[in-house]
This record gives sequence, structure tokens and C-alpha cells, in this order.
Amino acid sequence: MAQPSFEKDIEKLESLVAALEEGGLSLDAALKHFEEGVKLAQRCEKALTDAEKKIEMLTKNTQGDIQAKPMPGTEADDDAHLEAPPEEESDEDADGGLLF
Repeated sequence: MAQPSFEKDIEKLESLVAALEEGGLSLDAALKHFEEGVKLAQRCEKALTDAEKKIEMLTKNTQGDIQAKPMPGTEADDDAHLEAPPEEESDEDADGGLLF
């Protein structure tokens, strides 16, 4: 059996949500829709997480080496601005005087 695609899972999840929102389902049918929806949502979340990991692994740095970079909008990206910037060389020597 072929593995369902992410897009098909999303479409099915959307149709389940629409049926639940519309109402009119028996309690049994609503519970089955909900259970299937939870499984689809988990499968979609895993597919997205796996895709994000692949993207991070395949991102290259300026030297052409593969380097993981946080995805825009992720928690890791949000924390990137909190890291201290690299120290710049100062024009002052240890005594506080100017070198030039």
C-alpha cells in the first residue's frame, strides 16, 4: 500500500474538520472523525518536522559546508538574536589608549 502524501492527509483532515463543524453527526461518527483527525494531524506534524530537519541538514554555510540553521519563525530562530554578537576588534589597547 502506498504511503499517503502530506497533501492528501491535509485534505482529509480538512474534510473531517468541516464535517465536525457542520454538526449533525451521531456521537459515534463524531468520535470516529475526531480520532481519525488526531491521527492525521500527528502524521502531518511528523512530516513537517521531518521536512524541517532535512532543510536544516541541507543548509550550507558560506564555505560550502552543510550547516544547520534554524527555520524562520521557529523557537531557535527567535532565540538567535539573544546570542551575544562576536566581539569586534577594538582600536584601543589594554590601557584604554588608542592604537593609531
